[in-house]
Amino acid sequence: MYKISRRFFLALALSVAGLAQAQLSIEISGAGANRLPIAIADFSGDATASRIITATVRSDLERSGLFKLIDPANAVLDENSPINYGEWKGRGADSLAAGRLAQSPDGRMEARFRVYDTQKGVTLGGAVYVTSNQQLRAAGHRIADYIYEKLTGEKGVFSTRIAYVVKARGQFLLQIADADGQGAATALTSTEPIISPAWSPDGGRLAYVSFEKKKPVIYVHSLASGQRQIVANFKGSNSAPAWSPDGRRLAVVLSKDGNSQIYAVNADGSGVQRLSQSGGIDTEPRYSPDGGTIYFTSDRGGSPQIYQIGANGGDARRVSFEGNYNVSPRPSPDGKSLAFITRREGRFQLAVMDLASRQVQVLTDSHKDESPSFAPNSRMILIATEVGGRGVLSAVSSDGRIKQRLSVAAGDVREPAWGPFFQ
Repeated sequence: MYKISRRFFLALALSVAGLAQAQLSIEISGAGANRLPIAIADFSGDATASRIITATVRSDLERSGLFKLIDPANAVLDENSPINYGEWKGRGADSLAAGRLAQSPDGRMEARFRVYDTQKGVTLGGAVYVTSNQQLRAAGHRIADYIYEKLTGEKGVFSTRIAYVVKARGQFLLQIADADGQGAATALTSTEPIISPAWSPDGGRLAYVSFEKKKPVIYVHSLASGQRQIVANFKGSNSAPAWSPDGRRLAVVLSKDGNSQIYAVNADGSGVQRLSQSGGIDTEPRYSPDGGTIYFTSDRGGSPQIYQIGANGGDARRVSFEGNYNVSPRPSPDGKSLAFITRREGRFQLAVMDLASRQVQVLTDSHKDESPSFAPNSRMILIATEVGGRGVLSAVSSDGRIKQRLSVAAGDVREPAWGPFFQ
């Protein structure tokens, strides 16, 4: 018998102004080279709740571009149902998931499930997630993450969240949504621009720049309490916050001493330390995953290029050399690649550099990409791009094969940031 693990869902106590009316809709194009065929049987138990969970699991896996969904033909299977492996193999499914919703002893709802390898005729594992009627989609995301990791060997990101800014009707809304664009909620509304949201490593805080004081000021916003703290409000510009991997420091851009330069500050705004020293404009810092260095953009050499400096300052080293415009560096969480925006033939496109070989691959064919942000498993990159004069979000796999477009009707969407793994 395998051991069923038990995890509890904790409802995220976001201090939000309410559910947004404008949900992100997703268009998907492209797929992985070898999609894994899987069937998700209808779960037993409460029919309505089961449909929400299984629909979420199926949608997540299909959206990843790595799975081919096999029609379960209305089969209802719980986690203890006998499995006819030959029958499912005959339908073309290499894997199968089955489960049920049941009441837990404390009156809450339990989603129990198992995953099977139909080719080998074995159980791959299973889990029990405690949920509620309000958290059924979250339970579906967690089940999809479990299946994804079992079958691909890497962690899924379906339970993660994204932040972005919507401009609509003269207002700027800092919104947070599930990674599939659903469940959007507004964390902050302002008549002045909000830019550069950045997630803390634990997913509990957002740093961003707000112009509500008629100048760029950096705030840290607790999502649980809704409390906001100014961490940089010096004379001149305060911009481009980026968290250190331990969540204790922020790399920021300040112009208080002249040109925009890279500084580091504690998360409460204390301990300001200048890191870069150049006669040009240094901006857009991002810590490397190990926290030892910071990538940033600088025109110190005559054109905007990507450089790298120690987390405590020192000499900067140039990283990008192809072309005369490379900006917005974002190292992947696994430390293997660097996403950035490059200008090619007048178009601003998403590119990725393999940090071992230094080879660069342009991933998009759009005209005005900006603000790349890696998924925490390094597989997808979220960007803002412009279509028909309106900002939309796109997610592109790091090999360029899978593309998703997330848009809000009648809204201009910018400044995306992909949050960390669910904790």
